[in-house]
Amino acid sequence: MQRRLAAILIADVVGYSRLVEADENGTLAALGSLMTSSLRPVIAAHAGRVVKLMGDGLVAEFTSVVEAVSCAIAMQKSVASQQHLVDPKSKIVFRVGINLGDVVVDGDDILGDGVNVAARLEQLCPPGDVLISGAAYEHLAGKIDATIEYAGEQRLKNITRPIKAYHLPLSGSKFAVSNLSRSTGPTIAVLPFENMGGDPEQTYFSDGITEDIIIELARFTELMVIARTSSFALGGRTGDLREIGHILGADYVVEGSIRRAGHRIRIAVQLVETKGGTHRWAERYDASIENIFSTQEEIARSIVAMVAQRVIDDNELTSRRRRPEDMRAYDLFLQGNRLSDDFRPGAQERAEALFESAAKADPTFARAHTGLAYIYLNRASEGGLGIPRERDDNRIKALRSAETAFALDPSDPRVQCTLGYICLTWRDFKRAEHHLDLAKSMNMMPLF
Repeated sequence: MQRRLAAILIADVVGYSRLVEADENGTLAALGSLMTSSLRPVIAAHAGRVVKLMGDGLVAEFTSVVEAVSCAIAMQKSVASQQHLVDPKSKIVFRVGINLGDVVVDGDDILGDGVNVAARLEQLCPPGDVLISGAAYEHLAGKIDATIEYAGEQRLKNITRPIKAYHLPLSGSKFAVSNLSRSTGPTIAVLPFENMGGDPEQTYFSDGITEDIIIELARFTELMVIARTSSFALGGRTGDLREIGHILGADYVVEGSIRRAGHRIRIAVQLVETKGGTHRWAERYDASIENIFSTQEEIARSIVAMVAQRVIDDNELTSRRRRPEDMRAYDLFLQGNRLSDDFRPGAQERAEALFESAAKADPTFARAHTGLAYIYLNRASEGGLGIPRERDDNRIKALRSAETAFALDPSDPRVQCTLGYICLTWRDFKRAEHHLDLAKSMNMMPLF
């Protein structure tokens, strides 16, 4: 059985049965004329091959995704120009679906999953437009001069896996993203950081920082991270970040700039919530470049730690607005959480007071007790050297706080994660493994 990788284009006439019923001879004559004067010549001009003709459409194969998409755009424009004076009731309009996939060769025909995905995308495509798969989109970065909008993950008929789709709105229409196609967690895109040093040769460093941030963010299972090729395709684009967020289907956008001067580097980064264009967080980082790769990794991880936690906190805060009785306790918890890793004089005491206030404001709020558990553990690690674990008051308080949180809400993955980690510090490995495995099964990446 021969196989090959191919870009598959499938085009279909919208409302073909209705058109044939109304005027069979006229519809068939018009479709034949379009096939001869427009579709076949355009496909040939883009090095494509017509695999087969169907009554209401065609299947074409290309060795290049860029050529397949360029061909689809040219086809739609050619058909529209030839049909613009035709009565709307008789007008021929095509939908086009494109996918890049492995196909099975059967003589002159091609079969398989790659063809099926293209066919399903064509069925979802708005009339007069083009809908392409994520696999095909990955090969288009900077190579197509056209508006491309992210259309979400689609559940296609008889295709078990979700398929990312991208919409070319040639007719001016909008693609309606179904609720099922959206991720349950927040979606974040990282745009290429701008090289402000004036030396184009240093772009590798800014691109490297951006790629590291994307990779690190992808480790957080609460986040859906837009692929590098998708976000890099919009690099250097000026305009409203709300529009960029709409194109990429992102709830948040990270953007920044990098400036190098001798052996010093400064990175500015900001997080923008795309729905309202609101700046949620911004920071600057100054570092030495003596060891460029370790510096790059350190900065990337610092940015990721702040961005990921801010996005997760925002998302959790939004989800908790359905229960306003918890809002005061949750707000106190977030304030304490900001200080929990701050070891400057008085910071740990302020964090403890905030967690205790959260617990008093809502006695059922488990996370207040997870915060206290880490505060007590921090003190144990500072002053507990030489003291047996079973006699260290702070270690005992940390374990009791984690167990209290677990009793209040065992369904919270952070509660499971906290108790697992505290048990690990007690060297109760069996119990630690149990709770950490539960945290992982709940889609929670350990954050310690």
